[in-house]
Amino acid sequence: MHQKTVLDNGLRIVSSTMPHTYSVCICIFIEAGSRHEFSGQEGLAHFVEHLCFKGTETRPTSKEISQAIDGIGGILNGETDKELTGYWVKVARPHFSFALDVLVDMIRNSRFNPSDIETERKIIIEELNMCLDSPHERVDMLIDEVIWPDQPLGHDIAGNKETVSVIDRQMVIDYVSNHYIPDSTVISVAGDISHDEVVNSVIAALGDWGRGSAAPWLPADNRQVTPRLLAEQRDTEQVHLCLAMRGIPQMHPDRYVLSLLNLILGGSMSSRLFLELRERMGLAYDIHSQITYFRDAGSINIYAGVEPERTEDTIKAILGELVKLRDIQVPELEITRAKVLSNGRLMLRMEDTRGVAGWLGSQELLMGYVRSVDEVVGVINAITARDLQRVASELFVTNGLNLVLVGPIRNKDRFEEYLQL
Repeated sequence: MHQKTVLDNGLRIVSSTMPHTYSVCICIFIEAGSRHEFSGQEGLAHFVEHLCFKGTETRPTSKEISQAIDGIGGILNGETDKELTGYWVKVARPHFSFALDVLVDMIRNSRFNPSDIETERKIIIEELNMCLDSPHERVDMLIDEVIWPDQPLGHDIAGNKETVSVIDRQMVIDYVSNHYIPDSTVISVAGDISHDEVVNSVIAALGDWGRGSAAPWLPADNRQVTPRLLAEQRDTEQVHLCLAMRGIPQMHPDRYVLSLLNLILGGSMSSRLFLELRERMGLAYDIHSQITYFRDAGSINIYAGVEPERTEDTIKAILGELVKLRDIQVPELEITRAKVLSNGRLMLRMEDTRGVAGWLGSQELLMGYVRSVDEVVGVINAITARDLQRVASELFVTNGLNLVLVGPIRNKDRFEEYLQL
């Protein structure tokens, strides 16, 4: 389903030929995320990503970059995560070479103009203000701080006002020099294009990119011996809560067991949390769970927005569903439905060039190999009720519980007694 080539400078290229498509998507994934930042640098990786859209030597302004892709009907974007930064462009097949040139120009030739840095600093601070004003987003920020306190995994990707305010041009240049190197980069392409054409085009664009030494990432401290609770007082109509447990790393053999367990718990509109807390009990409009995987850590996060008077009932109900999954094997019919849902979502993702390019590039960068769709489906289909209960028993434990509450909280200490499984 895909091919891979490694250039002499260490740059990895993966591609998938999709002859039925009209588009082609190019992704550039770089091992440069918020966990690659040292104290005082929080938000630097995200700042750099923003600046790469501000102008290059050949396209000096953000307007010229955006118009270059808009002018051919394409889509251009970027994102910063905890462990990587990604840039991607999706265009009609005839514009592949031009789109690759724009993307390469951005990551290799950005000017980092001092005036652009000052403008972008203001924009990012407003982005932080927006998140701080949103209780839904604020609870997501705080839960990472609680799970991984005083370490990079616990920091918000965008940083904070204090660190963003002191980022200067030299910090940006140094970060790019240390992290934007071919050894830490994967280019993934999907569409109606051959692997040979992709490789030849990338060689022409990046074959002269000099090697470097990959910068270290900071290991996670996963120690936790008691439940943790944090409440932030807000004058809001709802209490926004996130109950989280420690998960597993992305290369753990039980990764897909946990992913399937999450679907059953709260990963869909037919999940237990949705049907019980929303449809039957009417406790919340938005109730869901999600999994995060990192190289050496992970988490299971459950979110709900509820009336303040029903916060305790909601926490008890969530914990009750966790206990059921831990103590009672999931019925075969429910497992079968979850497998069909999981496999169906994966297959739908693979119809889109953006989905395929993202699938290839992120796996290659973070794991060093790419699992095929058939391989993943086979792993999921082999999961048993005993597997699900075993993983739930290992992870759904009292000393791994973390709770964040944002809203009109009175006497937060009373919630501590509920944090037990």
